[in-house]
Amino acid sequence: MSQGSNFVDYVKICCRSGHGGSGSSHLHRDKHTAKGGPDGGDGGRGGHIVLKGSTHIWTLLHLKYRKHVIAENGESGGSALRTGKNGKDEILEVPLGTIAKNAETGEVLFEITQDGETKVLTAGGRGGQGNWHFKTPTLQTPRFAQPGEPGKEEWIVLELKVLADVGLVGFPNAGKSTLLSVVSAAKPEIGDYPFTTIVPNLGIVSYRSNRSFVMADIPGIIEGASKGKGLGLRFLRHIERNSVLLFLVPADTSRSIKEEYEILLHELEEYNPELMHKPRVLAVSKSDLLDEELMQEMKQEFPELPCVFISSVAQKGLMELKDMLWKAIEG
Repeated sequence: MSQGSNFVDYVKICCRSGHGGSGSSHLHRDKHTAKGGPDGGDGGRGGHIVLKGSTHIWTLLHLKYRKHVIAENGESGGSALRTGKNGKDEILEVPLGTIAKNAETGEVLFEITQDGETKVLTAGGRGGQGNWHFKTPTLQTPRFAQPGEPGKEEWIVLELKVLADVGLVGFPNAGKSTLLSVVSAAKPEIGDYPFTTIVPNLGIVSYRSNRSFVMADIPGIIEGASKGKGLGLRFLRHIERNSVLLFLVPADTSRSIKEEYEILLHELEEYNPELMHKPRVLAVSKSDLLDEELMQEMKQEFPELPCVFISSVAQKGLMELKDMLWKAIEG
């Protein structure tokens, strides 16, 4: 990956479109007609493989383990000029900004940029023509028809430049890296941002029904960030989408949870007041150390803020956290 490029989410899939159905070479027969003319219908088109843009998907994780995508074949034509049924298209939903490339040549085929936009990735074979197309004054009863065109099989690469949907904000002891390693997908893609002295880690978090979003652990955004140290906001300013700030405060902090949250908030505001407009979620980590009563008391200190108690080690509250983040991303 080139210096300065954003983290690229990448999948390589084998696409096989459907064969076209063959045309029919039927001759018309009924109780009144012993030797009728040709009435064979055309074959149906083979199924396409189609990409469709969706604003509800942020990553290509749902295609990561789907190596083969196969569309249906078209059906053959029938008698009485009946056309065969087209093969069903295989529609793959992808995030906006997905680029499709030919895996062999590296040629860029197209980019999906709008919600609901559809483009044919691998076209299905055309259906063959029935024998009635081949009738001529000299050939009244052609007994042949066209076969359907074969489908195509090709390897395609889908690439997406990913910017984080969720930025993790917290002091070094808050357990940001641990959280990222626990909620990231089974094989998290970790990308390096080669900025200044600090490298944030990016992980893809899988969510309900095949959705996913990107979380970034931004080390050092806080310690002295407002004095211009470290990566600071050069990274956060790039976040195009409605990104969410996840404040992580450990339950065993020497200050109160509220105090630590306010210090973090103040640092961000000093550095870039625009960040105050981003949606926020507060997660109290290492919360296996707290009892129920204490948690309720703490929640009351943050009436306006979505607040969740988690433990990365005990796997506690993680689904609730993902639900909150998803809601905030969808915003």
